[in-house]
This record gives sequence, C-alpha cells and structure tokens, in this order.
Amino acid sequence: MRGVLDQTQWEDGRVTAGPQAAQVKRNLQLTEEHPVAQQLGEIVLKALGRNETFLSAALPHKVFPPLFNCYTGGGQFGMHVDTAVRDVRTKGLRVRTDLSGTLFLSAPEEYDGGELVMEDTYGAHAAKLPAGDLVLYPSTSLHKVNAVTRGARIASIFWVQSLVREDSQRTLLFEMDSALQKLNKTSADHASLVQLTGVYHNLLRRWAEL
Repeated sequence: MRGVLDQTQWEDGRVTAGPQAAQVKRNLQLTEEHPVAQQLGEIVLKALGRNETFLSAALPHKVFPPLFNCYTGGGQFGMHVDTAVRDVRTKGLRVRTDLSGTLFLSAPEEYDGGELVMEDTYGAHAAKLPAGDLVLYPSTSLHKVNAVTRGARIASIFWVQSLVREDSQRTLLFEMDSALQKLNKTSADHASLVQLTGVYHNLLRRWAEL
C-alpha cells in the first residue's frame, strides 16, 4: 500500500472537511472517488472484516469507504469533532459516524510529531502506533493531529456506523464478548457459558439498530 501511495498525487485535504474543520485542517488526502483510494480501501475493508477484535468492538453496520491522508511539512489538524453523518457519494448512501478509525501506514520513526490526540472525560490520550496498527475511538470525541515537523505521516481513516449507537452499551458488549471468548478457551463445556452467551445476544438484540 505504501508503495502505491508514495507514487500518488495527493490533493488538498480541506476538500472533504466541513466549514469548521476546514479552518484547522492542513493535510493532503485522496478523495473517496480516487481510484487508488478505492483500490486500497478494499484491502482495508477486507482486513477489517477478518479482524475479530474490530468486529467485536465496533459491531459494524456500515463503514464509510476508507480515505487516505498525508501530513508533512508542518501539516496538522486542529481540535475538532468529526461530521455526524457522511454521504458516500460513490454508493448513494449515508453513514452515521459512531466510531472513527485511524490506520497508521507510516512507522513512528519515519516522522516527528503527528500524534493523534483524543480527549475524553479522563483527559487527553495520544496515539502514534506502528505501521499496520489501528486506533478506534468514538466519533463524538474531540481530537486533533499534532503538526508533523519531519518526514511524512501517512494513514487511512474511516468511520463506522455501529449496530449499537450508544458508546456505553457498545463498551459493555465488547467487554462481555472479550470475557466470553476467554472463557470459551478455558471452560467451553461450562453450563454458565451458554447462559452468559444468551445474555450477550439478548442485550445485542435489545440495543441493535438495523
């Protein structure tokens, strides 16, 4: 993917930003219609579909086609909240942005700065992950990308409309599913495992929106 992106002509990232975000966004990007974005986006989507942790945490209903961006030469994205609903122009549908994802495609040692900083009730959290690692966080979070002062920070970004809209409900289901998976490895024949699995699915049935 990096080999392809390193030979691609980038565009001004403000094209896809809302009015407020455009004032603080300074990066390069490929739009969803760009053939390279579509080609590489399919690779990302297939990888997400194989990742059990992502599926358990996000409970995806719709995924906005992955975009690709590049921060270099002081590029940054000031504090903002992602747009609540995004139009998928290539498919004529809308995606409510419950979760935001950043897939890092540059190794941390390739650039200085560029941390993804997210704020929540407990303060600010910075992420600068190895190439191939993904951070998934609520789209309601205030977040920013620090200025890149050396090298280039290349990443793929996307948004998820979850089956479960509420963050707290989705977190409970993720924690329960994680515990069930561990129990299934050590106590697969325990009668309580069947009961707890039923509780998980009944909660999902109660909270899911289709």
